[in-house]
Amino acid sequence: MVAIRTAVRTELEKCSAGDKIIVASSGGADSLALSFAVAKDASKLALQIIGVTVDHQLQEQSGIQANKVITQFNNMGISDSEIVKVNVTITDGVEASARRARYEALDLCAVKYGAAKIFLGHTRDDQAESVLLGLARGSGTRSLSGMAMQNGMYVRPLLTITREQTLHACAEEKLEPWSDPHNVDAQFKRVRVRLQALPVLEETIGPGISASLARSAGLLRDDADALDEWADEVFTKLDPTSLDIEVISTLPRAVRTRILRMAVYASGAPMGSITAEQVSVLEALVTSWSGQGEVSLPGGVKVQRISGRLSLLQSDH
Repeated sequence: MVAIRTAVRTELEKCSAGDKIIVASSGGADSLALSFAVAKDASKLALQIIGVTVDHQLQEQSGIQANKVITQFNNMGISDSEIVKVNVTITDGVEASARRARYEALDLCAVKYGAAKIFLGHTRDDQAESVLLGLARGSGTRSLSGMAMQNGMYVRPLLTITREQTLHACAEEKLEPWSDPHNVDAQFKRVRVRLQALPVLEETIGPGISASLARSAGLLRDDADALDEWADEVFTKLDPTSLDIEVISTLPRAVRTRILRMAVYASGAPMGSITAEQVSVLEALVTSWSGQGEVSLPGGVKVQRISGRLSLLQSDH
């Protein structure tokens, strides 16, 4: 528990006295160890802790487990706690839909309580799984960089801590973690990565794969941050509805594609709706021009090369 408390205390110390902090727990070993560490050190820093558990209502007797989490919060000294029930609408798989509902619920809790931060229990193992899943999707640098230690109000202090360490910490403090049946259900892609892909990699390539993947994620995040900053700096000097091809064609592709995405979203496309294939089509308008016609994108955005510029307009304009 010492390593976990040290990691958590480092993040808690970045908060200001009097801040309200939400700690989210499912009752699993990772979030249970996180909650215990937060409870031990928050009061010393004059922080108010609110415990939140999200009941996705996807399993029988999920409400019973949620009540057990509240009992555990109380036993740790987290007296302000709440069960948030959500109705998960399955649109793009159970995992993604439940995750989206969970974060929406936590966002609403932050507003309700005026919380400055939301602490989550993702570990180094979760980070490694995220990187492998990103590789399988053929994602770019940002996706392969995994989860950030801090992203807005969300804080993940345990990204340097292993799942095994959280299990040992719970045993050490006589905490009773819940084993979510979904965590061993092979219908979920992340579970197959955890129980099948990573063990095979450890066996065939050598031990330490999870640590290496997590370390790579950190390096890629540094690269992605630098490229994003470069692209942002250039983008602020451009007209997003009429990109000067002479200017953007001289940029490295990694920067140029970021600018193309920003321009498309600034023109009205929903955030996250543009695929890598669509970016490649736009890239060809810049670097491989041979008279291609107008490109139609989500949100009614139309892109066309006209007189040395990329014109971006919504179709209803």
